Amino acid sequence: MSLCATLPQQGGRDEATLRALAERAGQELEDATAHEIVRWAAETFGERLCVTSSMQDTVLAHLASSVVPGITVVFLDTGYHFPETLGTADAASATLPIKLVTVRPRQTVAEQDATLGPDLFRRNPDLCCQLRKVAPLERALAPYDAWATGIRREESPARANTPVVSWDARRRKVKIAPLARWTQADVDAYIAEHGLLVNPLLYDGYPSIGCWPCTRRVEDGEDARAGRWPGLAKTECGIHT
Repeated sequence: MSLCATLPQQGGRDEATLRALAERAGQELEDATAHEIVRWAAETFGERLCVTSSMQDTVLAHLASSVVPGITVVFLDTGYHFPETLGTADAASATLPIKLVTVRPRQTVAEQDATLGPDLFRRNPDLCCQLRKVAPLERALAPYDAWATGIRREESPARANTPVVSWDARRRKVKIAPLARWTQADVDAYIAEHGLLVNPLLYDGYPSIGCWPCTRRVEDGEDARAGRWPGLAKTECGIHT
């Protein structure tokens, strides 16, 4: 589905109101269930709420669509995804009651190579992530007041203090993390209970899945995100920092 066909009308709440909403909700919803957090978000923001998904699994998309059938789910197609990731996105669109919006960078990989040289991900991974992930997401989120993400505190030290609701100062949006307090056991139990689609790479040594040039299998005993940007100090693409 094209991005333009699904955008809500411009003109939401002002920034001060949104910030106050986020700060209050972050405290009041800390102990709420993921369903309750999504329900609050849907009732508060209506069509000016969207969900984002990396298509590592379909947990948040499924949970959100069980509360709001037809909810918009934004998927960033960087041009460097594993085929399994693209297949998971296609399957989610076909089987869940969601409106999948696929967002792509302004340049194809070939165009970026011609402009900036080949394999930018090796020479300047931060710039590659900025061009192929961060900037496209910011364009996609522009019409919305709030966005929900599947990040969890357990995933990495950098995410350990993730609020369930917060003010995203860079994008001037309310950021919602309904699964922030979930453990991997919670995720696995939800997948099993609902028979959910997951990216097949999760069963092939990839507990955290990004772009194929910057993701490797994880060895036994390693942190789940050890396979991301191996050999570099980089741990985040920039979306959540």
